[in-house]
Amino acid sequence: MKVLGIDPGSHVTGYGIITSEDQTPHYVAHGLIKMRKNAPLHERLGKVYRGITEVIEMFQPDVLAIEKVFFAKNPRSALMLGHARGVAMLPGILKQIEIHEYSPLEIKQAVVGYGQATKQQVLEMVTRLLSIQETLTFDGADALAVGICCLQHLQGGFYKRGVM
Repeated sequence: MKVLGIDPGSHVTGYGIITSEDQTPHYVAHGLIKMRKNAPLHERLGKVYRGITEVIEMFQPDVLAIEKVFFAKNPRSALMLGHARGVAMLPGILKQIEIHEYSPLEIKQAVVGYGQATKQQVLEMVTRLLSIQETLTFDGADALAVGICCLQHLQGGFYKRGVM
């Protein structure tokens, strides 16, 4: 099974590709879709759409997993994040890819074992779980964490069976 994990954002959207063999997650790739901060919203959303479409075409994932909107500093930020999430999911919808959504609490719990983990703890655990040698950004690590969470849920909690 190949999972595309997405950490949506209106300025930076992270994505990560992982596979599962023998109920163990394996790193494939990750990256960032970066938008100009001052670009109009429609241009930023178009870049997210095109970027996720390209990732789907390149890696052919079986499942798309995305982080749910949970909190924003203000209503405008929540609305912008909602737009980014919708546009990030659209290529998967059009390609009829199964989509799963997870809260930050669920993701942190699946990866770190603690729902209030810091971004640094998530990054370190993702690096360790996937044996990644290169430096990860928080957005890249968060996207991979979404993918790990999805695999764990779809496979009935593989970490509980001694993989971790």
